[in-house]
Amino acid sequence: MHNNCRNHKTKKREEKEYKDLMNRLNRIEGQVRGIKRMVEEEVYCPDILVQVSAVNSALNSFSKVLLDNHMNTCVVENIQKGNMEVIEELTATLKKILK
Repeated sequence: MHNNCRNHKTKKREEKEYKDLMNRLNRIEGQVRGIKRMVEEEVYCPDILVQVSAVNSALNSFSKVLLDNHMNTCVVENIQKGNMEVIEELTATLKKILK
């Protein structure tokens, strides 16, 4: 993980991880475009809601994969280097996303 300044950290991802995340995001983006098209075509509300639920599920799955990757790389590497602040950062992040 590259620490430029506290609020602007970056991470160089392995090719496999990058491709997986991008594929997931591309599918989600396609699903959202499909929902937009459904609204434009005046599709019945329950049918749109089912598709919205599918997008929410896909985003949750993306978040789980990203969190797993983060914990197994950034968090582990920082702890091994003695940087225990990463635990506080992880806790703060989890509080934000688990509202």
